[in-house]
Amino acid sequence: MRKLVTVVSAVAGLLLATAGAASGPAAAAAPCSGQILTNPGFERGTTGWTSGPRIVVLGDQVRPAHTGRAYAALAGLDLSHSDVIRATVTVPANCTLTLGFWVRATTTETSRGDYLNAGLSVTGVPPKTIFSFAFDHPAQWTRHTTTWSAAATERTAIVSFAAAESAGGGVTAFDVDDVTITLG
Repeated sequence: MRKLVTVVSAVAGLLLATAGAASGPAAAAAPCSGQILTNPGFERGTTGWTSGPRIVVLGDQVRPAHTGRAYAALAGLDLSHSDVIRATVTVPANCTLTLGFWVRATTTETSRGDYLNAGLSVTGVPPKTIFSFAFDHPAQWTRHTTTWSAAATERTAIVSFAAAESAGGGVTAFDVDDVTITLG
Protein backbone atom coordinates (compact mmCIF):
# COMPACT_ATOMS: atom_id res chain seq x y z
CA MET A 1 0.00 0.00 0.00
CA ARG A 2 2.83 2.35 0.88
CA LYS A 3 4.41 1.77 -2.59
CA LEU A 4 1.07 2.52 -4.26
CA VAL A 5 0.76 5.86 -2.42
CA THR A 6 4.34 6.73 -3.35
CA VAL A 7 3.76 5.84 -7.02
CA VAL A 8 0.48 7.80 -7.12
CA SER A 9 2.18 10.81 -5.49
CA ALA A 10 5.04 10.65 -7.98
CA VAL A 11 2.66 10.42 -10.95
CA ALA A 12 0.57 13.32 -9.62
CA GLY A 13 3.70 15.43 -9.19
CA LEU A 14 4.85 14.57 -12.71
CA LEU A 15 1.44 15.48 -14.14
CA LEU A 16 1.46 18.84 -12.32
CA ALA A 17 4.99 19.60 -13.51
CA THR A 18 4.09 18.65 -17.08
CA ALA A 19 0.92 20.76 -16.98
CA GLY A 20 2.92 23.76 -15.76
CA ALA A 21 5.50 23.33 -18.53
CA ALA A 22 2.79 22.98 -21.17
CA SER A 23 1.27 26.31 -20.22
CA GLY A 24 4.57 28.07 -20.92
CA PRO A 25 6.42 30.71 -18.93
CA ALA A 26 4.60 33.03 -16.56
CA ALA A 27 3.01 36.00 -18.28
CA ALA A 28 5.01 39.23 -18.18
CA ALA A 29 3.70 42.09 -16.10
CA ALA A 30 1.12 44.15 -17.95
CA PRO A 31 2.85 47.14 -19.57
CA CYS A 32 -0.24 49.29 -18.97
CA SER A 33 0.09 49.81 -15.26
CA GLY A 34 1.90 52.07 -12.87
CA GLN A 35 3.28 55.57 -12.68
CA ILE A 36 6.02 56.14 -15.30
CA LEU A 37 7.24 59.71 -14.73
CA THR A 38 10.76 60.11 -13.34
CA ASN A 39 11.03 62.26 -10.20
CA PRO A 40 7.34 63.25 -9.90
CA GLY A 41 7.84 65.15 -6.64
CA PHE A 42 11.02 67.03 -7.60
CA GLU A 43 12.84 65.44 -4.66
CA ARG A 44 15.90 65.01 -6.91
CA GLY A 45 15.82 68.55 -8.29
CA THR A 46 15.08 68.64 -12.00
CA THR A 47 16.27 65.08 -12.73
CA GLY A 48 13.94 63.76 -15.45
CA TRP A 49 12.73 67.27 -16.29
CA THR A 50 13.86 70.01 -18.66
CA SER A 51 13.64 73.43 -17.07
CA GLY A 52 15.14 76.83 -16.62
CA PRO A 53 16.98 77.96 -13.49
CA ARG A 54 15.29 78.61 -10.16
CA ILE A 55 12.49 76.11 -10.67
CA VAL A 56 12.80 73.60 -7.83
CA VAL A 57 12.69 74.82 -4.26
CA LEU A 58 12.61 73.16 -0.88
CA GLY A 59 9.43 73.68 1.08
CA ASP A 60 9.42 75.22 4.53
CA GLN A 61 6.85 75.79 7.28
CA VAL A 62 5.36 78.78 5.47
CA ARG A 63 5.15 77.12 2.03
CA PRO A 64 5.54 73.35 2.49
CA ALA A 65 5.67 70.89 -0.38
CA HIS A 66 2.55 68.83 -1.01
CA THR A 67 4.53 65.70 -0.07
CA GLY A 68 8.23 65.26 0.53
CA ARG A 69 10.42 68.35 0.73
CA ALA A 70 10.56 69.87 -2.76
CA TYR A 71 8.25 71.31 -5.41
CA ALA A 72 8.54 73.26 -8.66
CA ALA A 73 8.00 77.00 -8.23
CA LEU A 74 7.11 79.01 -11.32
CA ALA A 75 6.74 82.81 -11.67
CA GLY A 76 6.43 84.84 -8.46
CA LEU A 77 9.20 87.39 -9.10
CA ASP A 78 7.17 90.42 -10.26
CA LEU A 79 9.29 90.53 -13.42
CA SER A 80 8.15 90.23 -17.01
CA HIS A 81 9.31 86.71 -17.84
CA SER A 82 8.22 83.10 -18.23
CA ASP A 83 9.18 79.77 -16.65
CA VAL A 84 8.76 76.37 -18.28
CA ILE A 85 9.31 72.86 -17.00
CA ARG A 86 8.60 69.71 -19.02
CA ALA A 87 9.09 65.96 -18.95
CA THR A 88 8.87 63.32 -21.68
CA VAL A 89 7.71 59.71 -21.33
CA THR A 90 7.02 56.79 -23.66
CA VAL A 91 3.49 55.38 -23.54
CA PRO A 92 3.23 51.74 -24.71
CA ALA A 93 0.65 50.73 -27.31
CA ASN A 94 -2.89 50.08 -26.06
CA CYS A 95 -2.36 51.99 -22.80
CA THR A 96 -4.41 54.89 -21.52
CA LEU A 97 -2.54 57.76 -19.91
CA THR A 98 -3.70 59.67 -16.83
CA LEU A 99 -1.91 62.87 -15.92
CA GLY A 100 -2.30 64.06 -12.34
CA PHE A 101 -0.65 66.91 -10.46
CA TRP A 102 -1.07 69.25 -7.49
CA VAL A 103 -0.99 73.07 -7.83
CA ARG A 104 -1.34 76.04 -5.53
CA ALA A 105 -1.10 79.78 -6.17
CA THR A 106 0.15 82.48 -3.82
CA THR A 107 -0.80 85.95 -4.99
CA THR A 108 -1.08 89.66 -4.31
CA GLU A 109 -2.85 90.28 -7.65
CA THR A 110 -6.47 91.35 -7.95
CA SER A 111 -6.92 90.83 -11.69
CA ARG A 112 -5.90 88.23 -14.23
CA GLY A 113 -2.38 88.82 -15.44
CA ASP A 114 0.04 86.12 -14.40
CA TYR A 115 -0.92 82.58 -15.38
CA LEU A 116 0.14 78.95 -15.39
CA ASN A 117 -0.74 76.63 -18.27
CA ALA A 118 -0.50 72.86 -17.90
CA GLY A 119 -0.08 71.22 -21.28
CA LEU A 120 0.07 67.72 -22.68
CA SER A 121 1.39 66.78 -26.09
CA VAL A 122 0.92 63.19 -27.28
CA THR A 123 2.22 61.77 -30.58
CA GLY A 124 -0.50 62.02 -33.21
CA VAL A 125 -2.58 64.58 -31.29
CA PRO A 126 -2.08 68.35 -31.56
CA PRO A 127 -0.52 69.79 -28.38
CA LYS A 128 -3.03 71.44 -26.12
CA THR A 129 -3.34 73.33 -22.88
CA ILE A 130 -5.38 71.12 -20.61
CA PHE A 131 -5.58 73.46 -17.62
CA SER A 132 -5.01 77.20 -17.27
CA PHE A 133 -4.70 78.85 -13.86
CA ALA A 134 -4.51 82.48 -12.75
CA PHE A 135 -4.27 84.48 -9.54
CA ASP A 136 -7.64 83.11 -8.39
CA HIS A 137 -6.44 79.49 -8.11
CA PRO A 138 -6.72 78.29 -4.49
CA ALA A 139 -3.77 78.91 -2.17
CA GLN A 140 -4.00 75.36 -0.82
CA TRP A 141 -2.73 72.36 -2.79
CA THR A 142 -5.41 71.25 -5.29
CA ARG A 143 -5.28 68.11 -7.45
CA HIS A 144 -6.04 68.16 -11.17
CA THR A 145 -6.27 65.13 -13.50
CA THR A 146 -7.02 64.26 -17.10
CA THR A 147 -7.07 60.94 -18.97
CA TRP A 148 -6.17 60.23 -22.61
CA SER A 149 -7.44 57.20 -24.48
CA ALA A 150 -5.30 54.31 -25.67
CA ALA A 151 -3.73 54.15 -29.12
CA ALA A 152 -2.73 51.12 -31.18
CA THR A 153 0.91 52.25 -31.35
CA GLU A 154 3.56 53.40 -28.90
CA ARG A 155 3.43 57.15 -28.28
CA THR A 156 5.57 59.89 -26.78
CA ALA A 157 3.90 62.18 -24.26
CA ILE A 158 5.27 65.52 -23.06
CA VAL A 159 3.80 67.18 -20.00
CA SER A 160 4.63 70.85 -19.53
CA PHE A 161 3.95 73.64 -17.09
CA ALA A 162 4.46 77.16 -18.45
CA ALA A 163 4.04 80.24 -16.29
CA ALA A 164 4.12 83.83 -17.48
CA GLU A 165 4.10 86.96 -15.41
CA SER A 166 4.31 90.68 -16.02
CA ALA A 167 5.96 93.28 -13.83
CA GLY A 168 3.71 95.41 -11.66
CA GLY A 169 0.15 94.79 -10.61
CA GLY A 170 1.03 92.19 -8.01
CA VAL A 171 2.85 88.89 -7.81
CA THR A 172 1.54 85.37 -8.33
CA ALA A 173 3.68 82.31 -7.64
CA PHE A 174 2.53 78.93 -8.92
CA ASP A 175 3.78 75.79 -7.18
CA VAL A 176 3.52 72.33 -8.77
CA ASP A 177 4.16 69.02 -6.99
CA ASP A 178 3.55 65.28 -7.26
CA VAL A 179 3.11 65.17 -11.04
CA THR A 180 2.20 61.65 -12.15
CA ILE A 181 1.68 59.95 -15.49
CA THR A 182 -0.08 56.68 -14.81
CA LEU A 183 -0.76 53.98 -17.40
CA GLY A 184 -3.99 52.05 -17.51
